[in-house]
Amino acid sequence: MAESRRPRRPSARHGPRRPAPQAPAAPDVDGPVVELDVERVAHGGVFVAHHEGRVVFVSDAIPGERVAARVTDRRHDRFWRAETLEVLSASPDRQEHVWAEASVSRSPAHRAGGAEFGHIRMGRQRALKGEVLRDAFERMGGVDVDVEVRGVDPELAPGVTPAGTGWRTRVRLQVDDDGVVGPYAARSHTVVPVASVPLAVPALADLAPLTSRFPGARAVDLIAPSVGDPAVVVIDRESMSQGPRATIDERVGDRTFRLDRDGFWQVHRGAAATLTRAVQEFVYDELFDPRAANLDLYGGVGLLAAAVGGRFGETVRITTVEADVRATEHAGANLADWVGALAVTARVDRFLDDLAATATAGELARLRDATVVLDPPRSGAGRAVVDRLAELRPRQLVYVACDPVALARDVGLLRERGYALAAIGAFDLFPNTHHVEAVARLTAIV
Repeated sequence: MAESRRPRRPSARHGPRRPAPQAPAAPDVDGPVVELDVERVAHGGVFVAHHEGRVVFVSDAIPGERVAARVTDRRHDRFWRAETLEVLSASPDRQEHVWAEASVSRSPAHRAGGAEFGHIRMGRQRALKGEVLRDAFERMGGVDVDVEVRGVDPELAPGVTPAGTGWRTRVRLQVDDDGVVGPYAARSHTVVPVASVPLAVPALADLAPLTSRFPGARAVDLIAPSVGDPAVVVIDRESMSQGPRATIDERVGDRTFRLDRDGFWQVHRGAAATLTRAVQEFVYDELFDPRAANLDLYGGVGLLAAAVGGRFGETVRITTVEADVRATEHAGANLADWVGALAVTARVDRFLDDLAATATAGELARLRDATVVLDPPRSGAGRAVVDRLAELRPRQLVYVACDPVALARDVGLLRERGYALAAIGAFDLFPNTHHVEAVARLTAIV
């Protein structure tokens, strides 16, 4: 199932989440069936076509194909939404879906959601993600970028297949009113029974209770930490509680991170190591001052702060800021051997506001010499945080993003405020889905 930043209690990475998404509108089962020539990819895992002058966003297609699709949403004057029913002229990049239960051969109401690119060969998937990233930067960031979406180094993700299966270390299965377990159907909140979960690591695929029933439950979480045994956790329908706050350990390189079992951790088996390496590479050492007031914003349990320490030594000064109390407590413990590290519980915008309001001249100078790593939620850092960062004027920013549009928007805002985009990279941490992770370095223009 695709990386969805699923709604939970405040995350161990990002602090309080945006409100849980509303249930999708019921599909228009009586909508017309139209033939569409698919033109290009759009953000969100859908593709652009036109019908009688109107834009149609269609799922389960590939640019260059001709498909028959049912229109499922006609509420908007400017565009419709549609779901592919039949491929009339297939792209050479079309393959048998990696998840049989998500195949276009199934009716849309019974297609498992969460692997919306699984019908596309891997090389084309990554090329399409690169197109979305480049388009977002051109439209919203005001800059042309030349970026290739790279796969995870196999050494960092043993067991992940070249077809992009076997990578998910966390899987959430929904439970319907009858206790039936499965993923939601694509673009709906209908639970679909399935016989497999191929994106999951083998330990979870073997453990998944796909034929069991869970009356009274709301969801079932499957968790495979890198240290210890995998677990099946049944979530109560009334409270969404997972009981006592159990903890797990995750290993990245030679460092162990403790976090709540229901806290945020990168879902791809090799993602934490990939982002650790990327942040270490993206921090420009000629601009890095170990004595400055360096920051790790939206720091979770300390993963990226530790990446900085691993690159420049554990005497580096860095403060990791996270809104979730439990995550900050774990960050403090995870970084306890690092004399220059401090973990602070605070909302990032309020933390920066307080810095701007109370910092002494010397503290402001150390902030101007600083490197700031930020890894915000899918919605991005946003204007308020960008404005305050631009005012405090750190030398360089290393921005980790799971949404290309939010990243491009914030890069555009930062460029307007005197920062230059110095480097960008992209990583396929969510194979067979439309999601992509990007890392950007921005430097203050003197």
